[in-house]
Amino acid sequence: MLWFRFLKMAMKTLSGTCSSDLLSLFRGVFCIIRPRLASPGKVFFCCRISSSRRELTTPEIRDTLNPYLQSLVEEHGNFMVDFVKNFPSAPIQKKPALPVCRSHSSLYSKKPEAVSFVSAPSPAADLRPQFLYLLELGMDLEKIKLLTRRYPSFSYYSLEGKIKPLVEFLLDLGVPKSCIPTILSRRPSLCGHSLSKKIIPSMIYLEDLGVDKKQWAKVICRSPDLLCHSRQKVQAIVNFLHESGLSGDSIGNILTKFPAIVGYSLEDNLRPTAKYFKQLGVNAAIILCRSPVTFGHSIEGHLKPVTNFFLEREFSVEEVGTMVSRYTGLYTLSLTENLIPKWEFFPTMGYSRPELVKFPQYFSYSLEQRIKPRFALVKGLGMKMVLSSMLAPSQCNFEKVLIRNRKNLLADKGSSHTEDK
Repeated sequence: MLWFRFLKMAMKTLSGTCSSDLLSLFRGVFCIIRPRLASPGKVFFCCRISSSRRELTTPEIRDTLNPYLQSLVEEHGNFMVDFVKNFPSAPIQKKPALPVCRSHSSLYSKKPEAVSFVSAPSPAADLRPQFLYLLELGMDLEKIKLLTRRYPSFSYYSLEGKIKPLVEFLLDLGVPKSCIPTILSRRPSLCGHSLSKKIIPSMIYLEDLGVDKKQWAKVICRSPDLLCHSRQKVQAIVNFLHESGLSGDSIGNILTKFPAIVGYSLEDNLRPTAKYFKQLGVNAAIILCRSPVTFGHSIEGHLKPVTNFFLEREFSVEEVGTMVSRYTGLYTLSLTENLIPKWEFFPTMGYSRPELVKFPQYFSYSLEQRIKPRFALVKGLGMKMVLSSMLAPSQCNFEKVLIRNRKNLLADKGSSHTEDK
């Protein structure tokens, strides 16, 4: 593979301490499409699979690579530049590399330069217009510093040509002004996309796929990344949802309510998770419809431990499948903070395991604020209620049920007492 040849040649050519840097550099899978440093802004990478299980965008990949490349350039000078430019042919080593001139390292010096724009001990009035505008929108200086460290290119976006038009566009869509700083913090590269050539066409394309055009403000607040994905990436996710048995309306509903699913990896996340639930006898389409966030959890790190938790407590695989089909959010709950403490309290209420299989939503309610207080009240009144009847109703309806059941209980006791006489 191309990336392997590049790594192998790099480690063979560069000496000593550089090897560990390159191992860090190629921790993900990179495939260089146009390896030219003559125009640093035109270095692209087709993909990198991150630990968050979604494909990183080109700006994110660049910002991940920059610190490593910068350190290599500082150590090896122009040789590192020549090495990448000449790949797959090995460069001819001439004289020991001299420190690279500033013109060659403009890409790598952008980050510290960008951070210096907001780190210098000067009054706010001396800040660049981009940062003053962010302050006006409600973003504090520390978050602006963090943004520039994570995404240095933002410092070079035109305020009038890029940032303001995007913000005004979002406000016109109905996005609350208070949400703008969060959106820009989460996805600063959004400002780098053309409204007319990228963002608006992407929105039209997504509307054709079923995204509710009246809900764009909520969709963007939930996942500003959605507008940065390529059509190929979006279509691949939609194809998977179709293959899972979902209708067009259901897919549009998922993209509207949980747009983050487009960022999930098909091969590392969505397909394996669907296969795992199929082994439990669960229709993956049900979970995708009702709780798509479940597909964002690690199989080994979370899904299997939850399954094992129930199996170790003598639930059968069929019962586990029934529970997750009835309550699709079951696998989104924390073992230590949710499942374990609620399970430990469950036997003290006198309910049987089949009752829990019938109503797995038990695990969704607060132990201290709903389960314990309601059980104590029912027990104190000398009554017995079905688990779902005790927990599911709102507080107002629960009190009505209690009053009605209390009257029935007293009436039964009264008639029984009369018959005894």
